[in-house]
Amino acid sequence: MRAAGRAVRARLRDRIAASDPGLLRLTAGLRTVGAIALTLAVLAPLGADVHLLVAGAMAAMVATFAIREKQLGAQAVTLALGLPVALASVSLGAVLNTRLVVGDVFFVVLIFCAVYGRRFGDRGTALGLIGFQVYFLSLFVGATVDTLPELCGAMAVAFCSSALMRFAVVPATPAGVLLRLRLAFRARLAQLVSAQIELLDAPADEMDKALEAVREGTARLHETAMMIQGRLEEGTPDESAARLVQRRIADAEIAAERLGLLLLTARSAERADTLTLHLPGAPAPSLAGPAVPDEAGATLRRDLQALHALVLRAGSGDTGTGLAHVRNRLLGYRDEENLPPASAAVQDVFRGIGESARAVLGLRIALDGPQDESDDTPATARSREELDAEDAAIDGGEERAPEEETGLRRPTTRAAVQVAVGSSLAIVGGELLSTQRWYWAVLTCWIVFLNTASTGEILVKGYRRLLGTVFGVVAGILLAGLVGKHTWTAFALVLVLIFAMFYSAPLSYTLMSFFVTAMLGLLYTLLHTYSLDVLVLRIEETALGAVCGVVAAALVLPVRTDRRTNELLGTVLERLAEVTEAAVGQLSGGPADELLDKARDLDQALADLRAATQPLIHPVTPLRTRRHTARYVVALLETCAYHARTLAATAELLPTHPSIAADPRLRGAAGRTVRNIETIAARVADAHAGAEVETGPSIASLLGSDAGTPRYGRITDRVLRHLERLDEAVVGLARPLDVPVAAPKG
Repeated sequence: MRAAGRAVRARLRDRIAASDPGLLRLTAGLRTVGAIALTLAVLAPLGADVHLLVAGAMAAMVATFAIREKQLGAQAVTLALGLPVALASVSLGAVLNTRLVVGDVFFVVLIFCAVYGRRFGDRGTALGLIGFQVYFLSLFVGATVDTLPELCGAMAVAFCSSALMRFAVVPATPAGVLLRLRLAFRARLAQLVSAQIELLDAPADEMDKALEAVREGTARLHETAMMIQGRLEEGTPDESAARLVQRRIADAEIAAERLGLLLLTARSAERADTLTLHLPGAPAPSLAGPAVPDEAGATLRRDLQALHALVLRAGSGDTGTGLAHVRNRLLGYRDEENLPPASAAVQDVFRGIGESARAVLGLRIALDGPQDESDDTPATARSREELDAEDAAIDGGEERAPEEETGLRRPTTRAAVQVAVGSSLAIVGGELLSTQRWYWAVLTCWIVFLNTASTGEILVKGYRRLLGTVFGVVAGILLAGLVGKHTWTAFALVLVLIFAMFYSAPLSYTLMSFFVTAMLGLLYTLLHTYSLDVLVLRIEETALGAVCGVVAAALVLPVRTDRRTNELLGTVLERLAEVTEAAVGQLSGGPADELLDKARDLDQALADLRAATQPLIHPVTPLRTRRHTARYVVALLETCAYHARTLAATAELLPTHPSIAADPRLRGAAGRTVRNIETIAARVADAHAGAEVETGPSIASLLGSDAGTPRYGRITDRVLRHLERLDEAVVGLARPLDVPVAAPKG
């Protein structure tokens, strides 16, 4: 019974870790709700009226969610600076509350400064957010000079409560967050292997569903890997240790993605296209049969399940002969003589399982240190030696400093001007709708500019906020009717809604807006200002604020979505060319390069492009052709990035693996691919560029082998396959991007 209970708890823990990597959403929700509850617990016995309770609760929420720094010391400094900023903001709000023109002008200036402050990093962003939100709070609760001392006291209590929750009750150290992210990576890796097992067994009519699960699992694993990359420096005290973890995470991700592709190929009538794993909605290829047949199929299924168990138990401290036996058997598939008799495609899957087991072993050593080697087989010992040699070769490097734009071209300056203009329009329009609650339009205008960089992104965000607000109003009406005049019941529901708001924020902006609006209905009930007209006005002000934001973004220093995506597309292509050229150069015998950093820069650039294309692929976008094109281009780029990452990972093995030898011919063979990437980048930057994409013989044929030359080794064959697929994907980019393709010579 105890063993069964532990197993259930372990599965539950893994599911939570996979659904909320690093428990970041859970931590944010608990910390915010705890800060509000503590503030109310302090203020209520002091006889604070409901206005002060609402003000304290909102201040605690702002003080908690505004601070984004990762290091605890930096968080403490920002929180300490935030209190005087909040006191100054609420004081000015109380003084200027009755001075219409002066108050409005100051509000616009404050908004400009708050947005401009983003250029100073997380601290500038946090202090600007605190200043704006507390000024808005003063308008919401109707602050006056007479109530100012009590409001300042409530602010102080709120900030102290936030500090207590952040540093004592729900602490989140960089090392702790990184540890939870690593557990999430393991859980998501196990989920991906489970999806791959379902892909192996799926009948023909369920292949599309099984493939979609593999596709989603691959994307979620990559998302977690990127989150880990962003927190390694803060969470790992030793730079070499951070680079080691970075390398092992990348190895595991590449091995898992390759295993999925090999499984798909084994099920297909022909070699599966890598694009199939990255293009949402792409149909599964035609099947060679109902499943992998014969005894090899049963062995393959057993070993995939063993790999799943190995992933789940890695890093859990679980050791023993059973785990060692599983690990040794899977690592044995890295040797040709241990492969079971089967078709070439199925044998490739067994090789992929062996490489995945090696990646899991490397990840476990990197995270937990040396392991017991008493049960090692020769294959396992060889894998350990390879990993040790790689570890010794890993060295630190310098980051490339990004070029920074100046003047009105700087994103923070441009956004500050835009939001100031949009807020001015929102103030004027909001006053026409309501002289009492015009600030809701300003709040919406402000919010749609947060974390957006183009007109299309602002339009989509405004639409989502309006949609969430409409449904939130309906929920607010129902909740207000149920709560009635029960103050503490209303506050309890407010806490629930705030937790839901923070927990859902990274998942769905519409859902977050729904919880915000439903919460506001309860706050209005607490302030005895609730009515159906107020909630309808909330919808009108939200719509007005969204429209003002879109108008300002479209007319004032606009950044068109096409321009934004073209800039990011150019960056992705530049990073892709760098990774490919550096990896091929190293595989050709050139000097070692910082391939890990280059691959990480490529992944980040691709993530930025993926986010920027959301307005183009959103369901409400009327241009269906452009939507399909954007989705197809991103999928092709993800395919290119996968092959480039794999080439980079293989190139880094070169100094330590005797099975991988440099081949100078690769540089010339891959030159066409790099030139094609640069040609497409030039065409994206200048539509009048006249260069054409080259096509021609396969990469393998360009190496000039003859009948007397022995066949390439398995590793070299893999390099050639990735170069071939990368070359094909790059040429495939030419058509949707309207880049001319030259006819093959000869």
